[in-house]
Amino acid sequence: MQIEPKTSHSMRGGSSTCTSNGNIKCDVLIIGSGGAALVAALRLRSAGLLPLIVEKNEKIGGTSMYSGGGLWIPNTHLQQAVGVQDSHEVALEYLEGIVGDAGPASTKERMIAFLENGPKMIKWLETQGMSWIPTLGYPDYFPLDPGGKPEGGRSVEPGMFDLFKVGPWREKLNYNPVRAPFPVHSYELSKMVRAKVSWEGKMMAAKVYGIRKWPQELLGRMPVTLGVSMVSQLLYFNLQLGTPVWTNSPLKELVMENGQVTGAIIERDGKKITVEASKGVILAAGGFARNDEMRKKYQAPAITADWSSASEGDQGDAITAAMKAGAATALLDSAWWGASQMDPATGTRYWCLYDRVLPHSIIVDQSAKRFTNESQNYNSMGTSLWNRHKENPAIPSYLIIDSQHRNKYVLSGKFMPGNTPQSAIDSGFIFKGETVQELAQKIGLNASSLNDTVQRFNGFADKGVDDDFNRGYSPYDKFLGDPKQKPNPSLGTINQGPYYAMKIWPGDLGTKGGVLTDEHARALREKSGGGNEVIKGLYAVGNSSASVMGRTYAGPGATLGPGLTFAYVAANSIIEGK
Repeated sequence: MQIEPKTSHSMRGGSSTCTSNGNIKCDVLIIGSGGAALVAALRLRSAGLLPLIVEKNEKIGGTSMYSGGGLWIPNTHLQQAVGVQDSHEVALEYLEGIVGDAGPASTKERMIAFLENGPKMIKWLETQGMSWIPTLGYPDYFPLDPGGKPEGGRSVEPGMFDLFKVGPWREKLNYNPVRAPFPVHSYELSKMVRAKVSWEGKMMAAKVYGIRKWPQELLGRMPVTLGVSMVSQLLYFNLQLGTPVWTNSPLKELVMENGQVTGAIIERDGKKITVEASKGVILAAGGFARNDEMRKKYQAPAITADWSSASEGDQGDAITAAMKAGAATALLDSAWWGASQMDPATGTRYWCLYDRVLPHSIIVDQSAKRFTNESQNYNSMGTSLWNRHKENPAIPSYLIIDSQHRNKYVLSGKFMPGNTPQSAIDSGFIFKGETVQELAQKIGLNASSLNDTVQRFNGFADKGVDDDFNRGYSPYDKFLGDPKQKPNPSLGTINQGPYYAMKIWPGDLGTKGGVLTDEHARALREKSGGGNEVIKGLYAVGNSSASVMGRTYAGPGATLGPGLTFAYVAANSIIEGK
């Protein structure tokens, strides 16, 4: 009996076998279909093993499809080829310094495993046909800390890929509902949002559309980059090797015999099927960012699932199943934090990055006071929102911009410079006031306090130094700022009406707590006498596992970097019999 993907014959992705008792049998069962899951499957399949990928949703790729596709992996051959000077020792110094004592998920052994295996994974995927490019110039998120890289050079991302190569499977990919795929790389995005006022931005837009997109489409191709490229490339290579992929097939529970995981019960076509996995199960199904019940149980008030930018399917199924099987967990109270905007008319979430890092903007709490560096990395920004809310109401906070900002830059990734639709104002997505005082009244802030905050900030912008929060001092701030803005690319006065405001929520890219694993990506359980022991047959990677990054964020791609690396490690552990 041949078990094929739940699609037409033309979308066949390999097969597994049926045992005499009616169960499905494979070597390794992989729960989830994002970047980490696909890497693990490809590594296993290339070694002659038969993995089976099961995805509970109709679409493939999970939150990986929404991502920039970047991987923070120091010291790869790609970076060395462009002259980046780095080493594992320097990267480890940086990691240990920024992570600190974050608990058992961030042991030195796990950090070393990540730093040693990441470059191997990148190189190996390249031998399979994967297209990579170095993420040029993008600094670490704490570039001035010991071991940090102010000039960048520790991230890579997928190269451009023709989506038509995956054939009908392109209709099964989980595209980001707020961002249509187009061929721009992550380090180019900050230029694109400044295209109206920057020759650099105009040239970048011309390159993206005039050289990459339109000519490729005329040749019958569909060029994509970022997370769409990463997932579609990995899916393509798996399909070429015949890896079976099931969609609409949720995990119900893990199957255990004598304390060892031997498979799982999967629901398929309305029936529960036991999948026997002779060499193990890899959990790669993401976290629980969109599970409101779990977030309220494990995370601090007033967190909800409403502000997350993760995929709707990020419901914690794999983590819950592992916990029922006795797995230890860590960092369940944490996430890959950031600032989020939400359209009240549709509930659509928008990741707030360029809006707040560019000049002519500030973020204030409900007392109309600034409380942090608005241009800092998103994890630190989101953490600042939470910390401020413990002292003073800051959920929501407010992004305040003036007409200089509105006339120069793209807003929320959708509103072109100078175009602020009345519908967005009518819905309460954007607030508008002819004066700072009128804007304050419309958003319920003290007008005098907001005016004082704006005037104080304008003084900082004039001299180019933020005396309160050092905005624009870090190379990271400068990289995402506007180089035309002098004397500081992150600071610009807010003094030209009309003025605008948007609510800012403490959003995230996903949760970062999950199954506790060792340096071989093996799931652990607590021993009755103390310490941990390996759960044989169970592995966890990506956001299904507790992150080696602890509560911090090393640089661009520090979510996917460890995620794909430990997927590679998990596959190797299985191949080597660990």
